[in-house]
Amino acid sequence: MVRNQFETSVQIVRSDNGSEFTSKPMQQFYHDHGILRQSSCVEMPQQNGKVKRKYRHVLNVARALLFQASLPTKFWGEYVLAAMHLINRTPSKVLKGKTLYEVLYYKKPFYDHIKIFGTLCFAQSKRIKDKFVPRGRKCVFLSYPFGQKGWKVFDLETQEFFVSRDVIFHENISPYAMSSTSAQSFPKPLLIAR
Repeated sequence: MVRNQFETSVQIVRSDNGSEFTSKPMQQFYHDHGILRQSSCVEMPQQNGKVKRKYRHVLNVARALLFQASLPTKFWGEYVLAAMHLINRTPSKVLKGKTLYEVLYYKKPFYDHIKIFGTLCFAQSKRIKDKFVPRGRKCVFLSYPFGQKGWKVFDLETQEFFVSRDVIFHENISPYAMSSTSAQSFPKPLLIAR
């Protein structure tokens, strides 16, 4: 992907001594592609300072999404993906006001698709043929899928994930946690987490 999309090549991989980086197949991959592998010294976490700070940043943003939406921890992967999507599109002082997306793709990111994480939405279901049945599936918004123009949602009734482009958002309603303002208009929770 790096070669095809950005017309450059990976020259060095820096990592800790995790087996996912040191296995024989990976060593062979590095050798075959002329990639140098550098590793931190054992029991020297300070050598991974930048990585640890970025990891902490990603987890802090993911935790903020979790607390704001009050979603169950089973969606932890979606928190992290949404956090990365937002971080990559947030201007950085280190990059002199540019975003990571802008530095990588040489164009400003679009923000029209950004929605409030964990809110109620209705995704249109075109499979339903009955004229008198609701055509919207009651969902919760979870993520921005890579390589697709749409939103990743979780159907509250069928408990399945899917990506849809035809979605109506109700960003003032969180199905898993009713805020004090929305609790006044919806006295009963929309969904009880199990």
